[in-house]
Amino acid sequence: MGRNRANEVVIDNTMDMQWESVLGQLRADLDENTYKSWIKPLALINLQDGCAVMAAPTRFMRNWLMSNFADRIKAAWQKVNAGVKEIDIVVLSGFQGADNEAPTNIKTTDTAGKTSQAKTTEQIKIISDDQFGAPLDPRFTFDSFVVGKSNELAYAAARRVAENKDVNFNPLFLHGGVGLGKTHLMHAIAWANREYFPERKVVYLSAEQFMYQFISSIRYKDTMAFKQKFRNVDLLMIDDLQFIANKNSTQEEFFHTFNALIDHHRQVILSADRSPSNLDGVEERIRSRLGWGLVADIHPTDYELRLGILQQKANHVPEVEIQSEVLEFLARRISSNVRELEGAFNRMVAHSTLIGRPITLDMTQEVLQDLLRANDRRVTVDEIQRQVADYFNIKLSDLLSARRARQVARPRQVAMYLCKHLTSKSLPSIGRKFGGRDHTTVMHAVKRIEELRQTDSVLEEDILHLERVFST
Repeated sequence: MGRNRANEVVIDNTMDMQWESVLGQLRADLDENTYKSWIKPLALINLQDGCAVMAAPTRFMRNWLMSNFADRIKAAWQKVNAGVKEIDIVVLSGFQGADNEAPTNIKTTDTAGKTSQAKTTEQIKIISDDQFGAPLDPRFTFDSFVVGKSNELAYAAARRVAENKDVNFNPLFLHGGVGLGKTHLMHAIAWANREYFPERKVVYLSAEQFMYQFISSIRYKDTMAFKQKFRNVDLLMIDDLQFIANKNSTQEEFFHTFNALIDHHRQVILSADRSPSNLDGVEERIRSRLGWGLVADIHPTDYELRLGILQQKANHVPEVEIQSEVLEFLARRISSNVRELEGAFNRMVAHSTLIGRPITLDMTQEVLQDLLRANDRRVTVDEIQRQVADYFNIKLSDLLSARRARQVARPRQVAMYLCKHLTSKSLPSIGRKFGGRDHTTVMHAVKRIEELRQTDSVLEEDILHLERVFST
């Protein structure tokens, strides 16, 4: 019997034997490829109060298993232990998949974000070699990053920083929408930099993790240790910087950390979902410094880039034959972001592997019908606002403000018009997204733009261009 202390699970031989029996049942029920791909990587970490908790190495695997295998795994558990009423699968930080051998104790994070001791295997490796950075994903390298017109500047800048100790732009600031490759590039920089300069200390983490570590240092009265560890790295990368908006104390500490690293010629790389000038809730002194180096925008993907990404993924599953027309169809229809595109591809391949059906255009349309329907009109109000602000060369904050100057008011009306015609949002909800305006303001904007389109050829051309942007 294992120890039973605070934040630690009970580990005994009975639990191990039950898990082995569950694995045996699932292996007998599934073909060998399916078992090895989806079930074998799991590790049992807890069995308590009628709930069996297992760990998966990636969020995609966890979500896919819970959507497609939860009932089957639960049924297998109940044949072995009738007391199991539910199952859960959590994502284990740094976990690369179990081999279902000699268990050891390591830390895991559950769906509520609480840390506890967990049972897993000797095969688990923590990828991050520091004590305060986040683990790096081995899939995210420069070799696996597909370059196109929309991301070529960001890619070139990332490679320059990764392969050189001294570059003439610092910081490097990457910005773009969700699922366009910012995190992929940051992980790739870290991997390459460690390969070229193994003696350097490289730290990657999210802005949220930076904030939580700072708060923890205050709580335990250890702020000096926090300052020392972050100001002694050679390459610091902070992802999703927009998270520190309106977090005044965190912004103060980030400001001093940033200055200290820049002053000592240490490289800083940051990412956010918008440009520094549009980071609302972030102090002006920080925003101005973020633009000191190179600001690289990652634009939404075009058809050619999406097709290239799918072709690369298809090359990694040679055992599954995928017709070229299927890849072309997906590249045309799923244009929201790369993450969703890859998810659709993985779902299609998994269905083919599990059911044994060839991947044809008809099969793809059937399996992905819900996703394809959602992408038919998947333009968001936030995306429209960003694109309109960029197109008319005004700040996003001005577009959402109360300013009535013509150079701001007309683009705002155009944005409201597009929101009405390109999204399913109601007039009141659109008004709320534009600084809490009343629905009558949106109605007036829509009517005004409809009238102007009949007489103003320049405005008509502007709107047609924007509509084409959202349709590709």
